[in-house]
Amino acid sequence: MRPWEQPVIADRFDVSYLASRRGWFDTSSLKLDRRSVLTLRDLAPKGALGDLAVRLPGDRYLGLRAKLGEAEIVHTQDLGYWYSMQAARLRPKLGFKLVTTVWETIPFLGSYRNVRTRSYRRQTLAATDLFLATTERARTSLLLEGAPAERIRVCPPGVALDRFERAADHAPHPGPPLVVSPGRLVWEKGHQDVLRAVALLRRGADDREARSAAIDVRVQIVGSGPEERRLRAYASELGIGDLVEFRGFVDYAEMPTIFAAATCVVLASLPIWSWEEQFGMVLAEAMAAGTTIVASSSGAIPEVTGPAARYFSPGDWPALASILRQVAANPNDGVVKREAYERSRTFSAEAAAQRIAQAYEALLGDRPAESGAA
Repeated sequence: MRPWEQPVIADRFDVSYLASRRGWFDTSSLKLDRRSVLTLRDLAPKGALGDLAVRLPGDRYLGLRAKLGEAEIVHTQDLGYWYSMQAARLRPKLGFKLVTTVWETIPFLGSYRNVRTRSYRRQTLAATDLFLATTERARTSLLLEGAPAERIRVCPPGVALDRFERAADHAPHPGPPLVVSPGRLVWEKGHQDVLRAVALLRRGADDREARSAAIDVRVQIVGSGPEERRLRAYASELGIGDLVEFRGFVDYAEMPTIFAAATCVVLASLPIWSWEEQFGMVLAEAMAAGTTIVASSSGAIPEVTGPAARYFSPGDWPALASILRQVAANPNDGVVKREAYERSRTFSAEAAAQRIAQAYEALLGDRPAESGAA
């Protein structure tokens, strides 16, 4: 939510956000009006028992109508969530304009949604006044979902790039090349493919035509999740346990230093039936830090990084190993870094704030609405 703190929004709009007790993210550092609101999940026990208790009725805000009574614009995200559905239901009663940011890059429609979220989708599609697609791929998906083209703008998100730019001049740590693999520790983030590639390099088995010299590449896996135990065991089985460091959850303030110290950042995302990489915020951050990016071509990744990254097909860990060998041999590609820095400007909090402010003004009638890029 950093863009909403920018003057271009904060000076024109009174911005408040709703926060429940069980929110996923720490919002304590935001300089925005925080309004507490209860959800059903807040009232249920912690853990799996509480999850089960709200699964049947579905989660929802309690007393939401009172929280939205004075709003001229309500901003939610994605089609299949309960909070988007609630906002959609209240729109005709309260008269606000509904904006829905959409990250989804797969058009699920009704066939690939469960019974409950089919209804959420229908209500959100019908009630939304303006869709802000985070990528062109998300815009195309929205068209197949049934959203009218004239109600869609492409509006990429923004991050606090200045934090990462300040770290860009820091020299990488000495020693063997360092690969940083950020993301939740789940199968679809592809950490296991990074480990496979590094194991190939240690054995010198990454060149199909001729045996290459064995090289060691260190790995930092940054994130937490249910696959941690399996990934630790896998690294040991592959014979690279000594090269892999699991950093766990890292405070956001530490990420610029982590990126700046890396030889490259790898985002090895894999598509599954219900998800593909929708944007990859770490990509914008790594570009600002001047860090070489190696990424799979999953979802919207190529759209975000363009020529500022080196690509391999999702799941092609031998190709990833080959690219890592090239990066290790030439870690300071100035041309790629300049391209990455320039490209990262699109994803600054300031640029995102300008796009959002223009969208809000168009919606309220201050200027004609335009479809396409905002």
